[in-house]
Amino acid sequence: MKTTQIIRRIFLIIVITTCSANLFAQEGKIQGTVTDSKGLGLASSSIIIEGNNKNTVTDANGDFVIENIANGTYKIVISYIGFITQKITIKIPQTSKLSIALQDDQAALDEVVVTGVFDKRTRMQSSVAISTMSTKQIERTAATSAGDLLKNIPGVYVNQARGEVQNTVYSRGISAGSIDNANGYYYVSMQEDGLPVTNLNLGVDYYLRPDAGTAKIEAVKGGTASILGANAPGGIFNYVSKEGGKTFAGEIRSKFGLEGNFKNPYYRTDLNLGGALSKSGSLTYNLSGFYRESDGARALGYPMNNGGQFRANIVNKYKNGTIKVYAKLLDDKNAVAEFTPTIGWNDPKIPAGFSSTDSYYLPKLTMEIPINDNSSRTFKSTDKIHTQQKSVGMNWSHNLGNGFTLKNDARLQKNQIVNNTPAVVTPFATDSFLFYAIPHLLGKFGTYTFTDRVNGQVLGTVTQAPNIINGNFAGFNFIPGPNNNFPGSNVQKNSLFFLPLFYSETKSNEFMDNFSISKKVKNMNFILGGFYGNSKVDRIGGAQDFGIALGTMQDQPHLVDITLNGFDGKTYEVTDPNGVQIPGSGGADISSLRQKQASVFFGHDWKISDKLNFDWGIRYESLNVAGFNSKAAINAESAGLDSNPLTIYDNFGGKEGTHLKIDNTVNTVSFSGGLNYKLSDNQAVYVRYTNGKKSPDINFYLNQSSQFLIDNTKAYAQQVEQIEAGYKISTPKVKVFVTPFYSILSNVATSQTFTNTNGTNYNPLNQFNTFKTFGVELESNFAITDQFGIRAGATVQNSKATKYTTWIANADGPSDDVLQDLSGNETDNNARLIFNISPNYNINKFYSSLNVSYMGARQANVQNAFKMPAFTTLDLTFGYDFSKKFGLQANVNNLLNTYGVMGWSGPGGFPAALDRQGFSKAYIDANPNAVYSTQGSMPRAFFLTASYKF
Repeated sequence: MKTTQIIRRIFLIIVITTCSANLFAQEGKIQGTVTDSKGLGLASSSIIIEGNNKNTVTDANGDFVIENIANGTYKIVISYIGFITQKITIKIPQTSKLSIALQDDQAALDEVVVTGVFDKRTRMQSSVAISTMSTKQIERTAATSAGDLLKNIPGVYVNQARGEVQNTVYSRGISAGSIDNANGYYYVSMQEDGLPVTNLNLGVDYYLRPDAGTAKIEAVKGGTASILGANAPGGIFNYVSKEGGKTFAGEIRSKFGLEGNFKNPYYRTDLNLGGALSKSGSLTYNLSGFYRESDGARALGYPMNNGGQFRANIVNKYKNGTIKVYAKLLDDKNAVAEFTPTIGWNDPKIPAGFSSTDSYYLPKLTMEIPINDNSSRTFKSTDKIHTQQKSVGMNWSHNLGNGFTLKNDARLQKNQIVNNTPAVVTPFATDSFLFYAIPHLLGKFGTYTFTDRVNGQVLGTVTQAPNIINGNFAGFNFIPGPNNNFPGSNVQKNSLFFLPLFYSETKSNEFMDNFSISKKVKNMNFILGGFYGNSKVDRIGGAQDFGIALGTMQDQPHLVDITLNGFDGKTYEVTDPNGVQIPGSGGADISSLRQKQASVFFGHDWKISDKLNFDWGIRYESLNVAGFNSKAAINAESAGLDSNPLTIYDNFGGKEGTHLKIDNTVNTVSFSGGLNYKLSDNQAVYVRYTNGKKSPDINFYLNQSSQFLIDNTKAYAQQVEQIEAGYKISTPKVKVFVTPFYSILSNVATSQTFTNTNGTNYNPLNQFNTFKTFGVELESNFAITDQFGIRAGATVQNSKATKYTTWIANADGPSDDVLQDLSGNETDNNARLIFNISPNYNINKFYSSLNVSYMGARQANVQNAFKMPAFTTLDLTFGYDFSKKFGLQANVNNLLNTYGVMGWSGPGGFPAALDRQGFSKAYIDANPNAVYSTQGSMPRAFFLTASYKF
């Protein structure tokens, strides 16, 4: 009996075991964990069974399971962007849980992008035109500015002629207003670590300084910038910071240079170091910064650039995500190069006595300037444009599980720009009406004497006398003296440089937050997010002078004293003891505005098949600006602050004007959608349509200085419509990206400033215009051998002003202004061909490259009056790494010292020179030898950089 029971129990166990085995065979599974080389789980890694439609992604801990798999042998593919893909063979039933460690793929990491895409992906997977610059590429250039680094990216126009700041960057013909640097970043978003360096279009590149802590740059041209960029349909340029590694490492770079055709010294030191704060390496830090002092390409007589920055970040990679906390402290002073006198429209030449390395800036000048009736500020020319920024921020990504990921990028910052510079430096004729009208000297009859403050030389005289006809007053006569000897008379007779003291103080406090939550569902990814920006700006001054200085027309101008020997027998001092007329005479304009920007966006990415991917997104944005502008009120003429009527430089003053209320909101909706099709493992094509909007930003409202302008100048959003396609090849030896594009920029307001009969200014009604551009971008990289390669980029385009009207000012005053239709003309400042070719040769420890940059001819204005000619510059780099730690690198920028025209202002001196659209082809033809002014490319420079890595 007992034996029978035992046998029955054994048989029952066998039956149960067999059934269980059969059941397990029917419902087998594959399970495991995917980590990086440090053992940290890789969330959202892709797990695919070859030859089977079953796949999954890892959870927040890197764990995965695929169930209902029959017994057998399978090959599974494990991949994660930026890591080497693994393929392993596995048998089911499993004997143990899989443990898979993926290794970094540095080549792939250079191609991985996070900017302008709904989730992290490679360029080959993206249906948008994205370009990148790696750490090595950044290090091997000797760029003079943040914008200058972008000039090798196809489809991007960069004008860095003014120096380290006030550059111009745009893409694909989206360039309205770019010729005068006033709207240099109007359509694009310049970012650091995923957020704009400032959400106000006020001196954008004043706050952006790449240093040794910059890891790479990601550039998105058009496309998804309308969805993922804050009011930036033209593109996003993201400067990504380095993060610390598992072990301590660092680098110090010391750079010495000679700018201005090897004449002006340059000194800069960069530092970057980082490491782990925990044994596991999950908590890291990175510190970086620089200090630089240079006399610049055009020496002022004091440093053109001096200052630096410090940056720090701490990154914590924890079980379910990553959080980075960072901070920046920037304190820098920069001058910008003024325009250079030029002769010859088709073949520009700098006239005798002037050169491309001249500076026409203010000399050293420190003085108190009154701010209305109740305050004052110190104007100090050696402070130039003084920029300060203090910021703290974070980048947070957290895997919520079940395919949900939360991301939040936020920053709080305090900014200040104090401007101590001249502006609109142009020849100013001492025998012209406006020379006396602007400083309130009309009617003060007598002989004016001009004396060089440096050497005491009398430069000349001009007599102001009434024009009497038949016993009646009929205007003014300005009679030059017979022995006048003003420098620069070959450019414009009896003239001095107009050097107005453009003081402004702009303070802003900003908060920005870009947040999203995404959901990954098998072959789809959904993202819902938003952006909030709150910027409070307070400004004193702006587009106004706080005194007029006049300088000799020469390199490093000498200020000039002016005295008046009146017909009444008295001698008057026209300039103060500093050589400045009417300091603070017009009062100070004041603005206090708050810009609030709120948006919500939705994106959907659908992997339709292994080859075909579709993504689309939509963005709603609301931008409100509220506050006030106050236009200063000029006081009546008096004996001045010193009660001395003979010191007429202080006989006027100003007071705070009426507060003009501003409160306006513009709402916009933008859309973008694209398809990416994988032809093979190394070839893909894509197509994208985008309809983006650009709301007027803070500058539009700061310029509303009268109730008339507030009531009659409406805020309209511009529209940027683009169609683009792309063909991509990416192999270890060859990378080619070809992108045809078509863009329409419409509803572009054109603002102009003209002169009244009494010497004051007025603005005719804005005109709204449309521009169309089509072209092709090409980017390629060929590794011909292990030692020799060629990197090339080109843009071929054609841009037209399909609808364009502009006012033509004839005589002073609005009565004879004429509206001119220029529709069908070429757009200004758009080259039909731009290309860069950079062959490079590396052998053992030596490396070298030659960058050939070609800028095609560009129309100077929409009148198509003349073309700024094409030019080519050469940049040479060579270096030697003596060891893994120490290396030397030499750069020669603009090897042939080419003077390439990047911008211009017209003939006739101030203020006629500023109305670029007012000069017609007929005028150019009739005045072939007229002297005008140009911005030129940076003169030849040499840099030697020593780097030590530890």
